[in-house]
Amino acid sequence: MKAIAESDLVINPDGSIYHLNLVPEDVADTIITVGDPDRVGEVSRHFDSIELKKGKREFITHTGYLGKKRITVISTGIGTDNIDIVFNELDALVNIDFASRTVKDELKSLEIIRIGTSGAIQEDIPMGTLLVSEFAVGLDSLMHYYIHQLSADEHNIQDDIKSHLHHLQGISPYITSADPGLLNKIGKDLLKGITATTPGFYAPQGREVRAKNAVPSLISLFNSFRSGSRRITNLEMETAGIYALAKVLGHKALSVNAILASRVKFEFSNDPQKVVDKAIEHVLNAITKS
Repeated sequence: MKAIAESDLVINPDGSIYHLNLVPEDVADTIITVGDPDRVGEVSRHFDSIELKKGKREFITHTGYLGKKRITVISTGIGTDNIDIVFNELDALVNIDFASRTVKDELKSLEIIRIGTSGAIQEDIPMGTLLVSEFAVGLDSLMHYYIHQLSADEHNIQDDIKSHLHHLQGISPYITSADPGLLNKIGKDLLKGITATTPGFYAPQGREVRAKNAVPSLISLFNSFRSGSRRITNLEMETAGIYALAKVLGHKALSVNAILASRVKFEFSNDPQKVVDKAIEHVLNAITKS
């Protein structure tokens, strides 16, 4: 098997992967991703024991045990450009032999659960809701650089969203979906929806501070989208990249969104930490039951 070039897979002198600064034994089979590096400790404080704490740049990693379950928590930072780094390097850690720089004969499939914050764009979704992304629509460009296959449902939603947004120049959305097993295990009793992943927080999510927004009707445009009975429920900046890259690399992924804002009511939670803590506790309880 052909070895992967040093310029394609960069390994540090200490044997760790380039950005994450991790070696293969640092990573558990179940991984929780969070955007904020400070949130890593908010998750790992629930562990019974912590065996590893490492960090480089915005990528902070804790690995430990909750009961008999070994879990890794890692911060990704914001945006699908960072997801590209984190997911490719996590995959390399478990599926590439670093000594020979070749893909292993037996591939591992990780379970990856995102716990993140999000804003609702439907009036009937209250702040404090935990929402799981059944599907995600990517408004960024990440997956235009990867070959990925769509299911029949994904094709239908993608056709509908492209038709709905056809007048927006320079936007070519892609559709992807959650792992069905994780959706059932962790999201069984939670609200489900289509999450829109945007390439920014301000104008790409319909906000206007000083710079003028080229699409001032963006929230109502997202709000009015329907594909059968499905609708876009919330906005954030990572989920579509997580789902699509997980599928390409053979991993399982789910995004759990703590709804902190209502974009149609112009409200923001007065106790956002309480909502985030609720999401963390829900995910940890669900993954340790298996």
